Amino acid sequence: MKVTAIIPSRYESKRFPGKALADIEGKTMVQRVYEQAQKSDLIDSVYVATDSDAIQTAIQEMGGNVVLTSKNCSSGTDRVAEAARTLKLGDNDIVVNIQGDQPLLPPECLNDLVQPFFTSPGLAMATLAHAITDEKEINDPNNVKVIFDGAGFAIYFSRARIPFSRDNTKTVQYYKHIGIYAYTNSFLQEFSHLPHSILEHIEKLEQLRVIESGHKIQVTVTDYDSPSVDDPADIQKILPLLHVAL
Repeated sequence: MKVTAIIPSRYESKRFPGKALADIEGKTMVQRVYEQAQKSDLIDSVYVATDSDAIQTAIQEMGGNVVLTSKNCSSGTDRVAEAARTLKLGDNDIVVNIQGDQPLLPPECLNDLVQPFFTSPGLAMATLAHAITDEKEINDPNNVKVIFDGAGFAIYFSRARIPFSRDNTKTVQYYKHIGIYAYTNSFLQEFSHLPHSILEHIEKLEQLRVIESGHKIQVTVTDYDSPSVDDPADIQKILPLLHVAL
């Protein structure tokens, strides 16, 4: 069972055009994500999947692996699925979908994400959650929250505060969804062909498509957070963390 990490990366971004190639102390954003992924003990190979000639050139110049994909991919998941087909990965191989805007991604996160596939036969998809301690993060719709059952399978993902304490009498532990995923390649291909769902459209969260279609997502709680860069101002926010994290 081979484990391949694929970083979907496009040049266009509504809030931050050219984000993938943004400079972070001498390295591009996507290079920093790539190098962090390489540090995981459980990942065999790392690729960037892109439709951008500029990103392709940048990855080649740093000696990295890159797959050029169609410009018609409607999501990062579709781009990862296409790259997995191009690479001719096996049905039972594990594909890790890493967002290209997490330059501080701890490799321990990736180990936590992939490990369940070695201990839970039949697992199709997994993701991560991190306990929230900052009240601002709980109420911020950019920080997706997740609730899961006693076996660790996701019940729901939302931009809202879930669960909601009606009487406000109990201490509630909230969990932030860390937006990286792992799947068997066979399920990734199935996922990429599922019809878009109602809740996915409302929340703008494509993982809800999996739940609405009746499939399960294993959620592992990790001790490691992985802040994302959504706009240029976020780079300044992560700089103080850069050398601590790396």
